[in-house]
Amino acid sequence: MYKIINFVFFFCCALILTAQEHAMNASDFDYPASFDYRFEEVIFEDHGETEEGFYFFTPKNSGDQQLGVVVFMHGYGAYNPMVYGKWIAHIVKKGNVVIFPRYQKNLISPGTGKFVGNAVLGIKSGLECIKEQGLNVRTEHMGYVGHSYGGVINAHIVAKYDIFELPRPATLMCCSPGTGPFNGGILDDYSAMHEDLKMLLMVSVNDRIVGDKFAKRLFRETKNVKDRNYIIQYPDRNGAEAIYAGHNESYALDKTFDSGEQNITTRRSLRIASTDWVDYAGYWKLFDALMDCATNGINCNYALGNTPEQRFLGTWSDGKPVKTLEILTPAILNHEVGAAVE
Repeated sequence: MYKIINFVFFFCCALILTAQEHAMNASDFDYPASFDYRFEEVIFEDHGETEEGFYFFTPKNSGDQQLGVVVFMHGYGAYNPMVYGKWIAHIVKKGNVVIFPRYQKNLISPGTGKFVGNAVLGIKSGLECIKEQGLNVRTEHMGYVGHSYGGVINAHIVAKYDIFELPRPATLMCCSPGTGPFNGGILDDYSAMHEDLKMLLMVSVNDRIVGDKFAKRLFRETKNVKDRNYIIQYPDRNGAEAIYAGHNESYALDKTFDSGEQNITTRRSLRIASTDWVDYAGYWKLFDALMDCATNGINCNYALGNTPEQRFLGTWSDGKPVKTLEILTPAILNHEVGAAVE
């Protein structure tokens, strides 16, 4: 019990240090994170009564249009989808169904060893809901995106999708992945991930909650995944404007999707979460482009390859570029860079 209490205290107190306080203007995007949406409204369904449940997001009035399927896995304690609500809405309006497994009952139950199993049940229930509603989806191009503990859970599921009897994943994006002091959900080896997967591992240089240990290990062990990049985001400041590089940069609060579940994590998110360039030109752009690349073979230069389009992280109000992302690719893993990810 002491370990559980200490773990919760560690995660929640550290949130204070990782606040995103500066919202920015997100107009006039000329890359995949633009707001040229296929759909204007999102339908939010709550099937999250238990830890085996899920939250379900679909575009309104999609008719017979074909949709993608995205599994969005939350971080520890962030099972109220409002914490990531703006990003979820963005993904849905782009033309996707989002399944958001709950996998936790509360901050101390169940144990972390049950997270993966609960998440798989939530995904399967979400896929069944798609069938029941008669939605036209392409499960052969399913995308997985997860934050913090959710990134670890998704990596486990993607590595063993066939054992879990799930559709073959096309993409995996892990945002600040890690588990803190616990190891529930971590595999002994990730080298069996299928070679045609497209994978992004994004860390923030000032992440003092989980750091980059898991992300580095996952990048090293997935050598057969050729389309994989390791991305490092740095803080930057331009006068009064600033972006940070902490653990919770992927938070994007939207109370429209408040499930009513309140805990110290959700209450803290109400105080610290904002949506800025790290979201628009970072997480959102990268995942949009990754899905486009895997599904239609387009926008790959925005998702992979250490290109200027991939590294670009927006401009300040005076037109000065924000400090760009650092990208490590398998092709540039020389001795110096290889030592950096050991």
